[in-house]
Amino acid sequence: METVQDREKAILVGCGPKRDEWEILSTLEELKRLAETSEAEVIGQVVQFRDRRDPAWLIGKGKAEEVAKMAEEHEADLVIFDHELSPAQIRNLERRLPCKVIDRTQLILDIFAQRAQTKEGRIQVELAQLEYMLPRLVGRGKELSRLGGGIGTRGPGEKKLETDRRHIYRQIRDLKKQLEEVKKHRRLHQERRKKTEVTQVALVGYTNAGKSTLLNRLTGAEVLAENKLFATLDPTSRLLDLPSGQHVILTDTVGFIRNLPHHLVAAFRSTLEQVREADLLLHVVDAAHPEASEQIAAVEEVLEELQATEIPTLMVLNKADLLERPQVEPAAQEMIRISALRDEDLAKLKEKIEGMLRPKQMTVNLAIPIDRGDLLSALYRVAEVVSSKADEAAMEIECRLTDKQLEKLPLELKQRLT
Repeated sequence: METVQDREKAILVGCGPKRDEWEILSTLEELKRLAETSEAEVIGQVVQFRDRRDPAWLIGKGKAEEVAKMAEEHEADLVIFDHELSPAQIRNLERRLPCKVIDRTQLILDIFAQRAQTKEGRIQVELAQLEYMLPRLVGRGKELSRLGGGIGTRGPGEKKLETDRRHIYRQIRDLKKQLEEVKKHRRLHQERRKKTEVTQVALVGYTNAGKSTLLNRLTGAEVLAENKLFATLDPTSRLLDLPSGQHVILTDTVGFIRNLPHHLVAAFRSTLEQVREADLLLHVVDAAHPEASEQIAAVEEVLEELQATEIPTLMVLNKADLLERPQVEPAAQEMIRISALRDEDLAKLKEKIEGMLRPKQMTVNLAIPIDRGDLLSALYRVAEVVSSKADEAAMEIECRLTDKQLEKLPLELKQRLT
């Protein structure tokens, strides 16, 4: 078991204009939680306020010297920058600092490498890491030789990264082929679900908003739910029973985060396609978080990138039991406040889900000859019959239909609709 003494000691570095001080400190606090999720011990942080980032050093050469001195004094193992570093910035910083240098993107990729359990998840992480590292390989022979392990070096690993560029390209091509095979398999499952008309509901939201806890409580699943960022990486689907007896598939997806690396969004697009295939999205929000509004905006940004903004969405303001007063008042059209720990709230949520999934119905009347049992059977199979009245010649029927059900009616029945 890893002890506190075994953990890598990290210094965090943030940079930006003074006017954005609150946002800089906020993202640094999130970076600290990410580092702790990756089992690092944060021993200090440095912030430089400047209007323009230094193209060679990000924080400026003088501030880099200050960070180097701090790293030497505290015997730091790594310095983590809260911005994506360019290849030139990484080279300059690694030559000056006495320890590893990684950025926010590398840290998130490292966490994903630790937590990916499925074959697809591991392929996606390795692909994202290789594509991130590829433009950063030039001139890094000396630096790569000291990447002996630990945070920022998991996944593809030192050996693969020391090979030539052509081999890296070949690896990327192979991984993309493997991912395409997995995507084909997933598409077959999706097509099968569409044929059987199984309704799909997807849990989306900021990391650590309570999605996994909600999945467990609603479906009896046993998904890992802990107070860490990205506790869940691989999507999990379970059957959810609604009050009417309707069954839907509820899927827990990877949590989003501010400045989510585009490498990850691209690599995980096949997994995140489950979001696009959903009939309803449950956008789970940690309503007790002081930055809930910013987290909502970050999730909506990713949903827009996934072209999933047109899917009906229910905003679930979770952790209401921790609130003395609302931290956030989103302008969502559909919204519900709950605590995933309260049974009565879960019952209300199920009713709300069912209400949003209930399709709009039209009420129609039609007359079917009494001797046309085939048409009667077809109607009863497809429509919800409200009332019926028979005379000697025909059966007068009032029924309710959705657009999809209407399409399934035999042409002769459609012609009799009034």
